[in-house]
Amino acid sequence: MMVVTVKYLAFLMRADNHGEGGIFALLALAPERLRQAPAGKVGVLSLLVIAGACLLFGDGIITPAISVLSALEGLKVATPGLERVVVPATCVILVGLFAIQSRGTGSVGRFFGPVMVVWFLVIGSLGAWHVVRRPDVLAAFNPLHGWNLLTHHGFHGFKLLGSVVLAVTGGEALYADMGHFGRRPIRLAWLSLVFPALVLCYLGQGALLLDDPGAAVQPFFRMVPAGAATFALVALAAPATVIASQALISGVFSLTHQAVRLGYFPRVNVLHTDRSTEGQIYVPLLNWLLAAGSIGLVLMFQSASRLAAAYGIAVTGTMAITSIVFFVVTRHTWGWSAPKAWGLLVLFLSIDLPFLGANVLKFIDGGYIPLVVGSLFLAIMVVWRQGRSLLGEYYRERTVPLETFLEQLPARCSSHRLPGVGVFMASTAQGTPPILDHLVRTLRTAHETIVLFTATTEHSPFVTPAERVTVERLSQGCVRVIARYGFFEKPDVVSALEQAAGQGLRLDPGQMTFFVGRETFVEGPGGKMGPLAERLFAFLTRNARNATLYFGVPAEQVVEVGMRIDL
Repeated sequence: MMVVTVKYLAFLMRADNHGEGGIFALLALAPERLRQAPAGKVGVLSLLVIAGACLLFGDGIITPAISVLSALEGLKVATPGLERVVVPATCVILVGLFAIQSRGTGSVGRFFGPVMVVWFLVIGSLGAWHVVRRPDVLAAFNPLHGWNLLTHHGFHGFKLLGSVVLAVTGGEALYADMGHFGRRPIRLAWLSLVFPALVLCYLGQGALLLDDPGAAVQPFFRMVPAGAATFALVALAAPATVIASQALISGVFSLTHQAVRLGYFPRVNVLHTDRSTEGQIYVPLLNWLLAAGSIGLVLMFQSASRLAAAYGIAVTGTMAITSIVFFVVTRHTWGWSAPKAWGLLVLFLSIDLPFLGANVLKFIDGGYIPLVVGSLFLAIMVVWRQGRSLLGEYYRERTVPLETFLEQLPARCSSHRLPGVGVFMASTAQGTPPILDHLVRTLRTAHETIVLFTATTEHSPFVTPAERVTVERLSQGCVRVIARYGFFEKPDVVSALEQAAGQGLRLDPGQMTFFVGRETFVEGPGGKMGPLAERLFAFLTRNARNATLYFGVPAEQVVEVGMRIDL
């Protein structure tokens, strides 16, 4: 109730960035001065957010595995002889789950939506039936019982929090998925159906245990009579857990896309699955990495109880980090008073930190898995951010002022200018693109029309068409075009140039040649990154999605210009 209903639905979902949620959207709301850092460095607040996002990636591997595995383990309750089919069946369902991701959450929701309504009605009804039989279970609403459990059972009571956290792990995914579904539908579905059904279901299991303490093994499936009813409940639970996993998978997709657009992650292929809903996306690389990781965990742990040890650290760590970043937003962006902002932070952390501490105790038993996965993503994101920052500094130090370049251009061109339009991709809107200066120095000529194209990412998810393109006419046939995109949008150079043509710029798409830089990094003395970090950055750069594909540039009109760089 406190975590999902109060923290996420009542407070965090107010912190949306033009409808988008998630920890990167929360970072975008923080003041610029708190996000900035010197070249080659990552700010403390940004590093905290990156760590939280990376932990959620680790959670994205575990959640589908434990959800589907726990649902199918009901077969063992119905017929113990079916135990050997649980793991293979789980792997088959997981393959199917990740295979349908390319269809988008809209298509998945239309298929599974009615199933989820039936699921929550069924588990709520089962819980209510058992509560009616043992109404004394309603005493569980008294918080003193929880306090007594912690104080009277000492360390063992504290460790129980590591299992209780399974009931609230979807909160972070709900927030990250706000762009997929919207704040109002999420709140409506939670308060009108999901929350009441879950409360009744948990109370019903408690009532069952009051009657039969021996039902502590798989109490959920023991709420119905053994036999056909158990099989029916398993048949309903399997698709329900699949769609529950969907929320976290789509949340990982959203965070990845935001990280790419904000410059924290290498370019990857991002596909939009719904023309009418911009937030619905599919990231093939991440999808199959999650699939491989989830199936690997099922084969490694073989049961939900053993896999539960690996669960919790990632999501509770992200929950705590989200609380801290939300405090920064409330205090420094929204201007809340110190007592109000600090009071809310203390309230949230008083819940998050005990949960996190209890889950840290499970490190040896499997809790290290999400931390290892998160650490790998953290290394990638920090090195990528650091490398791109140093690369930008490298270019700025060697950039010729554009006014100087244009003044010298007639003298540097030894022959007539080339016919057509040369479009030079520039990472910044200041100075002369290095590839343009390099070509003029090498070829001693330039195109009749030179377009300096820069795509910038705003700290908002979307940019209106009217604000998309800015055209600045310069001398010597040179034009600067700046296209602005939200961090949830995909750049499209051709479309932006067509929009620029609508502002009076005369461009023939068939006469354009696009020049894109391709950096080759060489190790040298005095590098600012260190040899290992520089090698990783070079590897990520080589394997990042090609700029031609990423920016939607026609491949047959592209010329790549190679440059050797020592960071």
